[in-house]
Amino acid sequence: MNNDRMENKMKLSARNQLSGKVEAVQEGAVNAIVTLKTDDGTTISSTISLAAVKELGLAVGKEATAIFKATEVLIGLGTMKISARNKIIGEVAAVEAGAVNGIVTLKADTGCTISSTISMAAIKELGLEPGVKATAVIKATSVMIAV
Repeated sequence: MNNDRMENKMKLSARNQLSGKVEAVQEGAVNAIVTLKTDDGTTISSTISLAAVKELGLAVGKEATAIFKATEVLIGLGTMKISARNKIIGEVAAVEAGAVNGIVTLKADTGCTISSTISMAAIKELGLEPGVKATAVIKATSVMIAV
């Protein structure tokens, strides 16, 4: 999802850009977990260095953008018990088929759109097509934060 704030600064090849406000910053010894609540109500977590938290001035209420590449988004079906922090439930809106990989667009229940690049074999095995309920899964270490 494109974001006006990002478009004014730089353009990125990462398809997934979700804007919102920092909801929490949980600091550890070296890294922090930054939780962002997007404008549509989606919650997404990012694990970044403490140095990055300080350099970006991240604090509760600060506007920021979560960025992650489509190649870092897994698509799953049904109930999953996994360690990945970010599980965004929705419905497949579109599937763009390629020779080896395809792009699956998931319309989240909250309204945001997530793009995932996965193999055509996985798309066929999972029966992904418009209307199928699915979950986008993104590890927190794959999510970058921009301000």
